Amino acid sequence: MSRKSGGQNSKHKQQVVSKRKVDVHFAALNQHYRHPANRVIQYMALPVFFFAVLGLVWMIPFPEIAFLKARGYDTFLNWGSFFIAGFVYYYLRLAPTLSYAVLLTVGLFAFFIVQLEYIEQAGGPAVWLVCAILLLVALAALAVGKRMERYPVSMRSFLRLLALGPIWLWHFVFKRLNIPY
Repeated sequence: MSRKSGGQNSKHKQQVVSKRKVDVHFAALNQHYRHPANRVIQYMALPVFFFAVLGLVWMIPFPEIAFLKARGYDTFLNWGSFFIAGFVYYYLRLAPTLSYAVLLTVGLFAFFIVQLEYIEQAGGPAVWLVCAILLLVALAALAVGKRMERYPVSMRSFLRLLALGPIWLWHFVFKRLNIPY
């Protein structure tokens, strides 16, 4: 009798598949954002939005720490470092493999932000100004895409899109390449 009930329990366990938190988030985003043109807008605007936010946070003045400055370690310590750490930790808890892809993306973004700093030092436009313009353009594009959806998208869903956008976009790449996340 115990064999029979054990077999039934394992069968029942196979039928009840709990979704991971990341899958629940992705399912909600997929449900709210279906319009093909909006998806194209998101593929372009979400990375620009994330880059611009990272650039703006990166440029917030960071207090000098004499101990680090004396040893030459303060070069890239800024609020962007903490922003990156926070987001990557959050993504790591949701889907570790996807968080590594986002970390690679953030490294690329950090490289371009530093290049913008060099351009600013050479007399070019301020990094914060470039990032603010990019942020406004990305937000406007995302807002236009939001209006394309058949059903109204709540502000909560829109904020979820902004917070989970980088990891959500990477999940499409991983699915296409059949890489588990």
